[in-house]
Amino acid sequence: MILLLRHGETFWNREGRIQGRTESDLTPLGERQAAAMAGLVADLLRRDGGAFRLVASPIGRAQRTAAMVAEATGLAVELDDRLAEIACGEWEGRLRADIAHIHPEAFASREWFFGAPGGETFEDVTARASDWLASLAPEPGRRIVAVSHGVWGRLLRGAYAGLDRQATLNQDVPQDAVFRLHKGQIDRFDCEPAS
Repeated sequence: MILLLRHGETFWNREGRIQGRTESDLTPLGERQAAAMAGLVADLLRRDGGAFRLVASPIGRAQRTAAMVAEATGLAVELDDRLAEIACGEWEGRLRADIAHIHPEAFASREWFFGAPGGETFEDVTARASDWLASLAPEPGRRIVAVSHGVWGRLLRGAYAGLDRQATLNQDVPQDAVFRLHKGQIDRFDCEPAS
């Protein structure tokens, strides 16, 4: 079983800036979202009763969210570079609206993430996510809480479920929910709204 969550809202999320691997702190709302997800993860772990590991992306916003999960669950945080967000090359730090204005063709679909000069491709990120997934113990012994990012989490879920490219990209990437990947299924657990 994998419990997968995305970091809480960041200042750059709010501003519409492309983050990629660049750091941006959680907003006050993001802190509340992270706390709500941490509480939900703790509840899910209590129901399961098994021994879990907590693994996070090394990027600060994921580490901050993982620290809240660690506090709620008592698990130690392990960092894994394979959980890092897609590298968006020259577009990192720029407003999404500005890039969309210059390159409207790239922003006509959810494929835009993969169009940044110097950035990673769909195949690059899928390979990292798939490599991480393959390195885990097989089910039913797999017990992992993973804290990562929007694009990475979307591609991990696609790899796990064997989705095609379009179905993978069409998945939602909430910052206030936990996904359970278990027995070939993906279930979504929403947190109480963080106000």
